[in-house]
Amino acid sequence: MRTTANGTGGAGPAPQTETVPTPAGHARITWHRAPDARAVLALGHGAGGGIEARDLAALAATLPPRGVSVALVEQPWRVAGKKVAPAPKTLDVGWRAVWPALTGAGLPVVAGGRSAGARVACRTGRELGARAVLALSFPLHPPGKPASSRAAELLDAGLPTLVVQGGRDPFGRPEEFPDGTEIVEVPEADHGFVVPKKAARTQKKAARTQEETLTLLTDAVAKWLDRIAH
Repeated sequence: MRTTANGTGGAGPAPQTETVPTPAGHARITWHRAPDARAVLALGHGAGGGIEARDLAALAATLPPRGVSVALVEQPWRVAGKKVAPAPKTLDVGWRAVWPALTGAGLPVVAGGRSAGARVACRTGRELGARAVLALSFPLHPPGKPASSRAAELLDAGLPTLVVQGGRDPFGRPEEFPDGTEIVEVPEADHGFVVPKKAARTQKKAARTQEETLTLLTDAVAKWLDRIAH
């Protein structure tokens, strides 16, 4: 079932929502379509929030004018109004069931997401035929527990993978990632890509504003997509 949202807040086409039945319940896709799309970027949310996350919203606003449709995927637990995410296997079930709707236009699809959504994309991308994987704020390990590494999920993705990571992300700083990881560091940003108004050490004004930080993120992703999604 597809419906058109009320208004966009911008000049582009209105976002469209599509409800997709899955074995885990109904999922929902919010489409931000490019007028002449050459690819689709499918993005899942994290375990602690939804598609309103600042990085997902920024990509949905900036990529369609650059020829990439963005599909923001809400997992069934979130659509149902639950506050706690289910087990990873259940998240994978929901994502797999949504995939045919994402590939319906016959365009190459890049699988991605933030945090838990990034893990889902890494675990399922190759089997689903994704062109590549975008991992935003990949949770390399639980905060304060670097020995509990999830690097294997990232390394086993088997596809071109870009990690975009905040410089002070407690779930894994950029320098903690395995050698060979293609990674873009977002300086001073935390797990939600929030940057402090003042630098921690000097208490002087931070080098980048929040808006500039998100621009850095979206520009990096757009350049990467230009290279791999054609």
